[in-house]
Amino acid sequence: MLIPVRCWSCGKVVAHVYEQFKQRTQEGEDAGAVLDDLGLDKYCCRRMYVGHIELIDEIAPFSIARQD
Repeated sequence: MLIPVRCWSCGKVVAHVYEQFKQRTQEGEDAGAVLDDLGLDKYCCRRMYVGHIELIDEIAPFSIARQD
């Protein structure tokens, strides 16, 4: 759903570069090269981005905060 603020394994802050990663990969850049450029070189930190699936749009309609 949301990218975690820190890596689960090493504790490095990773959330601050997610928007840059998302934008650059949507423009067609290689995900590995983008992660290298953003400074995420450990496998544990990279898996936070590569394995992430954006589900917020699918879950938001069922939110209890949404009153229609």
